[in-house]
Amino acid sequence: GISPNPITFVCILKACAGSGLINVCKRMHLWVIWSGFLAKHIVLGTALVDMYVKCSMMDDAEEVFHRLTERNVVTWSALIGGYARLGLGDIALKYFRLMKDEGNTPNVVTFTCALKACGSIGDIEKGRQIHDEIVNRGLLVEHVMLGNALVDMYAKCGRLKKAHQVFEDLHIRDVVSWTSLIAGYVEQGKDYEALDCFAL
Repeated sequence: GISPNPITFVCILKACAGSGLINVCKRMHLWVIWSGFLAKHIVLGTALVDMYVKCSMMDDAEEVFHRLTERNVVTWSALIGGYARLGLGDIALKYFRLMKDEGNTPNVVTFTCALKACGSIGDIEKGRQIHDEIVNRGLLVEHVMLGNALVDMYAKCGRLKKAHQVFEDLHIRDVVSWTSLIAGYVEQGKDYEALDCFAL
């Protein structure tokens, strides 16, 4: 007989996202609406968008997103990331642009998703613009995830020389950094270069 609070709902929505059970997701969405919490707690709206994104239900994610009276960078990033993950880079970049037009500042996750979107559709010009913005904000120094995303984006756009240069300039490298560069060479048919990277 104890009623769930907003944090309970957030946890349950995460569980729904992990389950991938569409009927359960829809039922929980209705329950959140009936609770009356949705209009007052932005974290619930974001959790709903994220739940639908993780279930690849992008129409539902967009519908929730557009009905929200308030959105933050996490809400935007969830939607952008969903489209980027599905290879729908044009739509992801459309929302990235809209986010900035509405005066929201992208964070590390948003930039990473936008770079993934650029790589998926080969939009090197937009990728370069985002790269410049990341550098101007000094984000590469501390965030290896962004450096890895840049290497991956340039490699997927066929700019292996630039991908290698970004890799060399990284302040921090991890296994993902190396794998992004090696995978880039492999995808472009540069097998010997990939083997050379691995041997380093």
